[in-house]
Amino acid sequence: MLPGVSTLGYWDAKRSQAWGLDWHRNEGIEITYLSRGRLDFAVDDHSYPLEAGQVTITRPWQQHRVGDPEVRASRLFWLILDVSVRRPNQEWHWPDWLILAPADLRELTVKLRHNEHPVWQADATLRRCFERLAPLVAVSNPITVQTRLILLLNELLIALLEILRSHKPKLDQSLSSSARTVELFLAKLPSHIEHPWTLDEMAVQCGLGRTRFADYCRQLTNVAPMDFLINSRVDAAKKLLRTQPGRSITDIGFACGFQSNQYFTTVFRSRTGKSPSKYRAAVAMLS
Repeated sequence: MLPGVSTLGYWDAKRSQAWGLDWHRNEGIEITYLSRGRLDFAVDDHSYPLEAGQVTITRPWQQHRVGDPEVRASRLFWLILDVSVRRPNQEWHWPDWLILAPADLRELTVKLRHNEHPVWQADATLRRCFERLAPLVAVSNPITVQTRLILLLNELLIALLEILRSHKPKLDQSLSSSARTVELFLAKLPSHIEHPWTLDEMAVQCGLGRTRFADYCRQLTNVAPMDFLINSRVDAAKKLLRTQPGRSITDIGFACGFQSNQYFTTVFRSRTGKSPSKYRAAVAMLS
């Protein structure tokens, strides 16, 4: 009904729950408001215990978690608004139903792109907007409240801009740079080492050509992209060899993205000076 609104809703948990939202990313900007209770909240491995009256802002590339691991008794509202970005260096495209003045919308975009602090104190206007959205979410025929939804969502974003203005966050243009995009991609790469990555595919993931991607990778890591990938695979294999002594070396090699046992052994020896089996034996002797 409203292009760009991925999800809008709330929960009202009267007691601690047997579930939580584990580490995840959203396909959109997520804005939440905790009206009652407390919540364990974390972004990029930093914990932010939420108290009533606080609002959070997370971008699509920011990994976050709600609950530790379970959700406490709380009343939480959320809005996920897709502005067609998945990486920091992409241009934002706001939906047409927004009526913010162009200058205000540009300012809001800059403040969200160039500042990634996730937790702020909500003001009275923002609190009122979320509370007034709650009954609209529950109607059986949302089309009947479409105009009211549009007005409230515009008011909510204006209130968010006012909060950011009042706090005067330090802005950092590098947070929306291509280098930042590559940095985030490389940070996630060790979690996806089993994928048969190519240089072209890694560059595409960052929205860059292979040469620019490779240049940024060297600036950040001092090695070429494929060398970074191989180093990550070897590091993962070393960990598995230490922690899973009963697992076969061939299985570990495949799990870390090596396409054959011979290639795994050759690369591992070149990086560590030992074959996988000798590395495992040496670790066993030290433990």
